[in-house]
Amino acid sequence: MATDKKLRRKVGTEALIFGICGGMAKFFNLDVTIIRVIWAVVTFIGIGSPILLYILLAFIIPKEGAK
Repeated sequence: MATDKKLRRKVGTEALIFGICGGMAKFFNLDVTIIRVIWAVVTFIGIGSPILLYILLAFIIPKEGAK
């Protein structure tokens, strides 16, 4: 049985900025707060370019409800 599990950005009240963390939380079946804390820590530490990656993901990952 194939599952239709796709990474999508959250929209509406669940999305703070672009909905990336909300979409990742739903995809990995985790609480969105955990994803946001991890993202904030990685951004604070500066591993790679997390802010640039976040903006890039906002353009690449489709919104929830889009086909």
